Amino acid sequence: MSTHQPAEDRIWHVDKDDIPVGDGWQIRNGEKNWQNFRVVNAFVRNTHGDIWIPRRGPHKRIFPDCLDTSMGGHVDWPETYEQAFARELMEELNLDAERVSSTFLGHFTPRDYPTLSASMKVWEIEMNEAPNYNPDDFTEFFWFSPAELHRRLIADDKAKGDLKALVEILYAPHL
Repeated sequence: MSTHQPAEDRIWHVDKDDIPVGDGWQIRNGEKNWQNFRVVNAFVRNTHGDIWIPRRGPHKRIFPDCLDTSMGGHVDWPETYEQAFARELMEELNLDAERVSSTFLGHFTPRDYPTLSASMKVWEIEMNEAPNYNPDDFTEFFWFSPAELHRRLIADDKAKGDLKALVEILYAPHL
């Protein structure tokens, strides 16, 4: 019996500086350190400056029924951040990364931003219409200004863990 798992069952194992640890991967549903992995996130933003924010489905294993980034997911081993961005964008929002207007916002690590749960790269996608999202991932959506979203998060609207921190990091001048 092989001890190796299919690639889709493995995620990157990195330190707080986003440097691979050991063999560079860990089992997604097995033993792992939940602060030492890679994710991608994106915010869909319209020309008015509003951000498209979906609510996760009730069946989600983590953060069910919570507000979320417009798109996000683990970087599977051995894919790159950019490959994960393209994959997750298609899986969650039915968007082709090659055909959308996207801007890379930054690479963030728990070393530099201790409130973040993982190392991540984040993009912003310019769209004026709601994406054709996957109903298995999200149940509803809202368009919020960064300030309005931040107020809801401070008022303890249920949200995925990193959402508040990312809004504060990326949209601070608009809060």
